[in-house]
Amino acid sequence: MIGKITIGKSFGGCIRYCLEDKLELTNEEKQTMSKQDGLKHENRAEVLEYNMCFGEKKELTRQFNEVRALRPQLSSPVMHITLSLDQEDVFTTETLRQIGQDFAKEFGFEKNQYIAIYHQDTKHPHLHIVVNRVGFDGSRISDSNSYRKIANLCRKLELKYELKQVLNPGKFMTQQQRYEHSREQRIDQRKEHLKQNIRDCLLTATNFSDFVHKMEQQKIQVIKSRGISFIDDKKMKVKGSEVGYSLSTIEKILSHSIERRQRLYQQLEQEKKQSPKIAYKQQSKSLSFSISKHLEQQKNLDLSKALEILFRQERDFNQTPYELIHQKKKRKSQSQHLSR
Repeated sequence: MIGKITIGKSFGGCIRYCLEDKLELTNEEKQTMSKQDGLKHENRAEVLEYNMCFGEKKELTRQFNEVRALRPQLSSPVMHITLSLDQEDVFTTETLRQIGQDFAKEFGFEKNQYIAIYHQDTKHPHLHIVVNRVGFDGSRISDSNSYRKIANLCRKLELKYELKQVLNPGKFMTQQQRYEHSREQRIDQRKEHLKQNIRDCLLTATNFSDFVHKMEQQKIQVIKSRGISFIDDKKMKVKGSEVGYSLSTIEKILSHSIERRQRLYQQLEQEKKQSPKIAYKQQSKSLSFSISKHLEQQKNLDLSKALEILFRQERDFNQTPYELIHQKKKRKSQSQHLSR
């Protein structure tokens, strides 16, 4: 199974491509015929799953765009996954639907809008998954390391569903696809390097100005306006939110002392090191499997998100909790009623 992910801007164009019948012309026909005289693949699209959405092309586009509006600053909210299977693969449409659900869990869009469409108009049957990267809570699905993640998941699913194993996915790519794949890999590596530099500087910076100075020492330019962006030594510009370090996240982390930041980070690293020992002590195979699976997921965990959780401001105990205020109001109203 060969997988490909593209990130785009238009839900309408992507949804129409996946749902409409396809017009196919040979080279000779293209020269002698109009499009109306071509060979048309009717009923080429079979929708296998609607997740958090429903309807035809226009209705789906409208629904996706309504949720997209929750994060207007995201210029490319469309994630389009294409999965091509081998001619010799034996499967059912239910298997394809489950494969779509496996991708949703792996990439974290099981609670987002997406549709899974099965196409049979080529010699290789293929599955299209159109995903809204914007969630109902305004969150964003990351596209970081997408090529690596989709390749690893395809190898796992080949074994899980007994599909033909692809030993060299590169040979199935066109020259343009190889170029794009190589380019995306370089970009992913730069983003990972950038994330590491941001993390290291945040752990030692005394304030925001010091953080900027330390980043510049690493040959990374910091641009702060309403948000924050970074430009590395290869002139690649990345928004902080794209690598998990928005301006609010950075300011939240810097609001804590260096000692507290480093202590919490060390605790996080220590927990990761101790987890395999826990799995070893437990003689239950099922428990060992669940822990190893958890550790595998932890490798892909965005460290900035973990730090953001750990670095939350401590509760201000000078403020009266809402529950107590509610109880006081209730008692006051009861006493007034009795006095009458």
